[in-house]
Amino acid sequence: MFAPVLLRTFQVVAQEASFTKAAGRLNLTQSAVSAHVRRLEEQTGKALFVRNTRSVALTSEGELLLGYARAILRLNETAQLKLSGMTDGVHLRIGASDDFMSAWLPGLLQRFQAGRPGLTLEVCVANTGSLLTSMELGELDLVLGSRCHGDQMGQLLWREQLVWAYAKGADLENVLPLPLALFPEPCPYRDAALATLAAAGRESRIAVVSPSVAGLRAAAATGLAVTPLSRSLLTSQLRALDNELPELPEVEFMVFSRPHGGPKELGDLTNEITSAATRF
Repeated sequence: MFAPVLLRTFQVVAQEASFTKAAGRLNLTQSAVSAHVRRLEEQTGKALFVRNTRSVALTSEGELLLGYARAILRLNETAQLKLSGMTDGVHLRIGASDDFMSAWLPGLLQRFQAGRPGLTLEVCVANTGSLLTSMELGELDLVLGSRCHGDQMGQLLWREQLVWAYAKGADLENVLPLPLALFPEPCPYRDAALATLAAAGRESRIAVVSPSVAGLRAAAATGLAVTPLSRSLLTSQLRALDNELPELPEVEFMVFSRPHGGPKELGDLTNEITSAATRF
């Protein structure tokens, strides 16, 4: 019998193509993630991943197990809902990047759920690229994320200037190379920051990698590193380096929905999010 916790870990490693990234997403140590996968490989008697120094890829046996893992996890979730008395309820799975969760979204979700008995919300916080992959796999119903280069996907909520954030009173004049605090890959802020500095010929180094806005702001507020943030996420401890570094692009905040639609509550939630975003 395959334990759901092992299958969940296996599924996330497959999505991220990295044990390190999977550990961050699952809030586990990398050794725990490796132990989960090793346990599954012992149970199946098969190698599930081909590993190298930079990434991992599924073997043919891993691809086969991944399909079963998704089905088992979906059935497990359905059983939990039914046995908890939620047979007539609606369960929505929401993905949000950390910049949304650092602002007004948590309060909106709490009010939306409180006014709808029988509705449950499950929120996954990760970078936009990972969330969109999860939605493509049918694991999320709605994704709130950001991008720096427009395409045809998603619904635009608002645009905002991306700025270089650094500690108030701190001086960057003789700091070379420029220390950066960035989200992990894949991330539009990270890509925009590195591309902008490279185009300007400004030497930089990655000093801090954090999956959270709080971590990036802390690094910038102490003068440890400069970080790219949307202007609305600046705090009283931070200033925007508007004239000291090359200008960053605008960031677009988006809502992405699965093309086949969903329950009425999903549409209602999307409308409430769109309405709340108009103030930006």
